[in-house]
Amino acid sequence: MSRSTHVPGPVSRLLTLAREVPPTVPLGVLAACGAVLAYLWKAPCRFGGAWNDGTQQFLNFCYTDIYPLWWNEKLDQGLAPYFGHPVEYPVGIGSLMWVIQRLVFGLNEPGVWFYDLTVLVMAVSLVVGVVLMASLSRLQGRPWDAAWYAVAPAVILAAFINWDLLCGALSLGAFVAWSRRNHVLTGVLLGLAVATKFYPLVFFGPLFLLALRTRRFPAFLSAVAGAVVTWVVVNLPFIVLAFDGWKRFYVFSSERGADWGSIWYFFQMKQWPLLGDPARLDILGIASFGVLCLAIALLTLTAPVRPRLMQLSFLVLAAFMVTNKVWSPQYVLWLVPFAVLARPNWKPLMFWQLAEVWYFFAIWLYLVGIQPGNEALGIGDFTYFTAVWGRVITIAVMAAFVVRDMLRPEHDLIRAQGLDDPAGGVFDRAEDHVVLRLTRPGGPKEPLPNSV
Repeated sequence: MSRSTHVPGPVSRLLTLAREVPPTVPLGVLAACGAVLAYLWKAPCRFGGAWNDGTQQFLNFCYTDIYPLWWNEKLDQGLAPYFGHPVEYPVGIGSLMWVIQRLVFGLNEPGVWFYDLTVLVMAVSLVVGVVLMASLSRLQGRPWDAAWYAVAPAVILAAFINWDLLCGALSLGAFVAWSRRNHVLTGVLLGLAVATKFYPLVFFGPLFLLALRTRRFPAFLSAVAGAVVTWVVVNLPFIVLAFDGWKRFYVFSSERGADWGSIWYFFQMKQWPLLGDPARLDILGIASFGVLCLAIALLTLTAPVRPRLMQLSFLVLAAFMVTNKVWSPQYVLWLVPFAVLARPNWKPLMFWQLAEVWYFFAIWLYLVGIQPGNEALGIGDFTYFTAVWGRVITIAVMAAFVVRDMLRPEHDLIRAQGLDDPAGGVFDRAEDHVVLRLTRPGGPKEPLPNSV
């Protein structure tokens, strides 16, 4: 007797429904689960009181900037950000602080409520960011790649340290708008992103380079105009009415020294000649980032096939992070979506995640170890700096693979599907106009192919 393969009616309908559900739905649910896990990770601080102990919050690995800033930014006194007290963040974050301050002021334990409501906004930002990333990865024929952003280990650990997830959602929304050729909306969202965190400013570099190579300048200029107008509209009231409070972020950013996590902190601690000179820090940071940007520009204009927008966005953001004088643990949230969209290969991504996880634990143990009397509870310089360089090396390896894919497109997992630049909007299948041809010594003089 043969075994029946008939599936009962209700089960069959459920299976059919499951196949019809767009991947954004389960990915959004997965992101919500990731947010819950991130919140539970902070339980020793949120529910156990470790935030009020400078050692225990590090030993329990549950530190966040959000809770102490309730007091540091004078929100507990009812002072409005910028107007009543200078704030070390751009106006997007300061405005969110003010809104939540108004909601929780006067409640019992308002600092905890301030953290909880901020986390709720960040959790929604993570879900929205994952859904937006899924839109981009679906264009690339790999919708489930967005799961990396939902539940990657380093994402869960770092999700609620600061307000970075909000900026991530705005940045991904801008790229979704670009992929749909809505260039003004791209600019509006990037303008909001830059008004929330400064780093999305670097994304104009890849857009310009690809616009230069393809001569699609109207799209680029529309995005720039939208960003400039949006940034000015958002910032102008604060500039006019509370300039001293508004400028705090920019003054603080220019004056702060090499911070934990950056390679410059390593060079200064080890007193390297030139590289470890605090007086040259700003020049070294800007110059090294500039050199990497020039290399990316040269690569863009000489690659045999026009690079994809996500590849260039990853490279320029990675260059910014590696050369920055500040490299906080939560900066991993900036890079995850673009690393995956640039090269969705799980092996280098996993090695990088392991390096980021190791750094996450190392920084808190290091902060314990440098406290007098707690040396035995923490770690020292050598162990800590292995984590610092672990991040640098794994990101450099991923960048090297992306560069290899750009020079040899047959290795690109996206182009291997017969696609060109599906998330690139007007750049997808665009004709090359500005290409620098490099020939090998003694090699043929014929031009290399320049389009897919």
